[in-house]
Amino acid sequence: MKALVIGATGATGIDLVNQLCQDADFEQIDIFVRRRSDFHNEKIKAYIVDFDHPEEWKHLVKGDVAFSCLGTTLKSAGSKENQKVIDYDYQFNFAKAAKDNGVEDYILVSAYGANPDSKIFYSRIKGELEEAVKNLKFDKTTIFKPGMLERKNSDRSAEITGLKAIKFLNKLGLFKSQQPLPTYVLAKAMIVASKIKSNSFSEIKLHNIFSFAEKKTQ
Repeated sequence: MKALVIGATGATGIDLVNQLCQDADFEQIDIFVRRRSDFHNEKIKAYIVDFDHPEEWKHLVKGDVAFSCLGTTLKSAGSKENQKVIDYDYQFNFAKAAKDNGVEDYILVSAYGANPDSKIFYSRIKGELEEAVKNLKFDKTTIFKPGMLERKNSDRSAEITGLKAIKFLNKLGLFKSQQPLPTYVLAKAMIVASKIKSNSFSEIKLHNIFSFAEKKTQ
């Protein structure tokens, strides 16, 4: 298969691309990035693009399955307006290009609590993106809705504090469904989703992602 990836340089994206490189079912991995990446593998073809101008790169979004794991924080984006551009506009433009070019399988990383009617800004834009992707009507759409992600070498102080707190509560038997999800497990689940033959819409939430990642597909 030929994979298409947006968000390849983020924590989940790095794990995803590295696993795809080791997977014999994938012979080519096209990544769409804003700047040169550190990936070095003969399977990878990197396109350095300006996401603000999809007309310049949309014709390149051709393959068997598209993976979207792009995302940012309000702190990194600098404003809600900038965050929406990254977390909605860039991702929708990529999805639209994939649909227009005949990609049949779309896999999106969203977030638990995503809801287009939410009063919480982040949850609302994630929900709006989910609805927009659903409305494109890919042959197969899979949306992952993780809770707290456990990223390697994270430098986000609030995230590190939150992880410690939830892990402590997990040890006490509390909030088991909110167990932090390592990004490498999420990446594995995304690849599993790409190998399940169906024509349907699927939504996988929270701790169910752990078991989904262990599904046998062949």
